[in-house]
Amino acid sequence: MQPVEQGLADAVGGGPQARALGHLQAGPAPASADDADAACGRLRTGRGGPAGRARVHRGAPGAGATIRLLSAIRPVRVGAAPAAAAGGTHPTPASMFNFGKKKPPVPPDPAPKAAPAPARGGFSPEDLARAFDAHQEEKAAREAARAEARAAYAEPVAKSALARGFASLFTRNAKLDENLLDEIETALITADVGVAATTRIVDDLRTRMEAREFPDVAALVRALRGELLALLAPVAKPLRIDEEARPFVVLTIGVNGVGKTTTIGKLAHRFQREGRSLMLAAGDTFRAAAVEQLRVWGERNDVPVVAQGQDADPASVAFDALQSAKSRGTEILIADTAGRLHTQAGLMSELGKIRRVLGKIDPRAPHEVLMVIDGTTGQNALNQLRQFNQAAKVTGLVVTKLDGTAKGGVLFALAREFAIPIRFVGLGERIEDLREFDPEAFVDALLPESIGA
Repeated sequence: MQPVEQGLADAVGGGPQARALGHLQAGPAPASADDADAACGRLRTGRGGPAGRARVHRGAPGAGATIRLLSAIRPVRVGAAPAAAAGGTHPTPASMFNFGKKKPPVPPDPAPKAAPAPARGGFSPEDLARAFDAHQEEKAAREAARAEARAAYAEPVAKSALARGFASLFTRNAKLDENLLDEIETALITADVGVAATTRIVDDLRTRMEAREFPDVAALVRALRGELLALLAPVAKPLRIDEEARPFVVLTIGVNGVGKTTTIGKLAHRFQREGRSLMLAAGDTFRAAAVEQLRVWGERNDVPVVAQGQDADPASVAFDALQSAKSRGTEILIADTAGRLHTQAGLMSELGKIRRVLGKIDPRAPHEVLMVIDGTTGQNALNQLRQFNQAAKVTGLVVTKLDGTAKGGVLFALAREFAIPIRFVGLGERIEDLREFDPEAFVDALLPESIGA
């Protein structure tokens, strides 16, 4: 006998299944199909009657009770959705019969459609060809500029005492020993490189030579070139004009005879070639003919010059020039000042006054304080820069007269002690001989790589 049929028989005959339902009470037979449905529902849910217990209506013993119980079960089509009973959704007897049947396999999810390929971007072959040509042109221009800079530095710097000392030291049959290091130290100190910078260079070379890093003298020369370049590279920062400053004020300072006025005239020519508008302020009212000299440079470059004559207040000249340049929308204003010794406290304090007066019109002015230093001065240039920096807050340097009797080492001493950017160097008397400082070209001229070969 099947399990379901056994359960029905037990329910009719009072078997163990009926007794497991718990105190089933007899009642009248359902009068209709709806009553039968309700009775079946009470049987499933356990509801009905005062105590909430299920009731099975059982009549007289025999087949009638079986018929009345079977009539309480509504026929349900196999696979149909279960009917909802009061208080929730419950499985129907039909679903109970389907429990053991094998379910059809669930079809797999369809594979996602591949996203459409994006439109091909990038550059066309023509674009790449044009970009390559432009890169090659820029590279050729840079190489030409480098070659031109090396040529410009080569002759003037090669005349310096340091360059001549290196040439004499390495052109003879030098040996890798302590004597060679001593001679290098002597050449650096006598060329105004300074004790601190020289000690740093020689000690590093000695350490590397003891570690046997130099197979020959040529390797030591390359290492020495690297040490010299490492000192100068951090201060090789060209002057950049702030386009938002109108005008960009450059205040030139320095001691007597270093070439301030000449440097201003060459700077004016340089800026004019760049297509910039500029104005000059003749603030050197102390030296005789200084105003006239600046006017000559202004006429040569077709640049307006603001002046008040001999013995005028330099701060007043700078103030008037800044007002005039601002009203005209001039891009650059270069102000000259009187040369003074760094030991003259009164004249040094005058530089502070000029700064304060300019600041009344433009709080950021002057935007560049450019100190001009004579390259032949030697170690005295350190004392000058120390005093001027304290009075005027120097932001850039111009080292002039490197084509004459300059020893050539003062640049290393300045870079080692102050780390103030070296903007320009003067390599000759011509107007185009004021050049941006190029440390590689300078070291190439000072110590050619081929010298130790």
